Amino acid sequence: MTSRKIRTYADVRHDTGSGILEQVVAQGGRLAERLAGVERLVVVASGKGGVGKSLVAANLSAALAMRGLAVGAADADLNGPSLGRMLGVAGSRLAVTESGVVPAEGAQGVRVMSMDLLLASDEAPLRWREPEMGAFAWQSTLEAGALREFLADTEWGALDALVVDLPPGTDKLQRMLQLVPRPDALVLVTTPTEVARFVVGKSIALAREANVPRVGLVANMAGHLCEHCGRPTSLFDPEPAVRMAADAGVPLWATVPFDPAAGAETDGGRPIVGADPTSPAARSFEELADRVLQATGEGP
Repeated sequence: MTSRKIRTYADVRHDTGSGILEQVVAQGGRLAERLAGVERLVVVASGKGGVGKSLVAANLSAALAMRGLAVGAADADLNGPSLGRMLGVAGSRLAVTESGVVPAEGAQGVRVMSMDLLLASDEAPLRWREPEMGAFAWQSTLEAGALREFLADTEWGALDALVVDLPPGTDKLQRMLQLVPRPDALVLVTTPTEVARFVVGKSIALAREANVPRVGLVANMAGHLCEHCGRPTSLFDPEPAVRMAADAGVPLWATVPFDPAAGAETDGGRPIVGADPTSPAARSFEELADRVLQATGEGP
């Protein structure tokens, strides 16, 4: 039986005639040059959807910026972008210069790049232009290329931290680690439930296989704060998140209560860390920012 070898881009040594290989190589070079100006690359991810990952990414970005750091935020969720709205740049126009696309300036001065800034309207879905035959096979390649362009072709400038908000799914995390093999910190967001523990555990295993140096958990929606009296009540048993951290040998960097005000303010483009710094949710996000800085080296 004859074996077949599927070649990767790295195996091709000649001009392909299509220009695709050359574009990939050029983008890789631009990506390395752009990230050379970033002190810390912080990836916010989760294997599971619906855990409040973008809420965490928006407030972490704002909390870091409030410490005097130059911060960028890239929304890698191309099909369902929300980070731009959460950081208050919805409807902003992007400028293009010779060195790249100038990101929009959002809450607390965070520099934001998101697909929703490139769409015609808030309701417009993202449509990929791929060949009709085998479109599903092309979409992953197109998404990877778009993410690479977001990081490489945005004129971030010198940054103390670049926060990348990934869509849910271990495949999205794996794709990110192929572009940037060793991010400075990986923040995995979960809710303290057995189902989330099971799914997010896969992301922990993937990060360990990729030798990501610093990984921390955030247990989101760990309790509910009454909007009338401020008294906390449990939404979930916190034990699964604590056990996940202990079993995986991963630190629990923050426990964030479910706060209706945090959701309302952040949805309105005002991250709770700036809108109400004294709220329990804001204090949890501040703690997360401290842990990220401690893990990656404090200060600008």
